[in-house]
Amino acid sequence: MVVALCIVAPKQIVTRICDEATPIPKGTLMKLSGTNLVVASDGNDNVFGGITTEEFTGGEGLTHVSCAIDGVFLIATTAAAITAGQMVNIGATNAVLVADSAAWILGSVVGKAEETRTGTNLIRVRLMGF
Repeated sequence: MVVALCIVAPKQIVTRICDEATPIPKGTLMKLSGTNLVVASDGNDNVFGGITTEEFTGGEGLTHVSCAIDGVFLIATTAAAITAGQMVNIGATNAVLVADSAAWILGSVVGKAEETRTGTNLIRVRLMGF
């Protein structure tokens, strides 16, 4: 599974509730699925809940995970073209695509692309902290 790689450390970390039994790798794009409850992103327009800053191994009786909501991350993209400066939202499991007007309403915007997508399928994204 491709996960987001931190390039510039976040300053805003939030604690989210997660399933005790489900492992979550560090750098996973999370979607909000309830009251402060997160699960790994799995599709287009998931409500953005942050990017995990630690590995959550699951099965240890813990129910909270730390998620960054700012900082700069190297994130995979979908096949859609992305240009530097465009806002991006969750587009699939651990991937982003260009945000449309619905993404703002749904709360799925992740941040701003800081480079144009090339053949590597990875771009720098500055999380917006919202």
